[in-house]
Amino acid sequence: MAKLKLTLVRSYSAADKRQIANLQSLGLRKMHQSVVVESNPVTLGMIGKVNHLVTVEETK
Repeated sequence: MAKLKLTLVRSYSAADKRQIANLQSLGLRKMHQSVVVESNPVTLGMIGKVNHLVTVEETK
């Protein structure tokens, strides 16, 4: 499976409670923090809900 690199580019103040919960479960807690996650339907759904707060890059 492909891996995705997520970087938090906007603060939590632009998000509601459910979006904050998604960000925390993805492992993003601070601004400009990056994490690498597996690309599967669950994580893609979570990313879809917070795509205005993160940048997504495909990695190998």
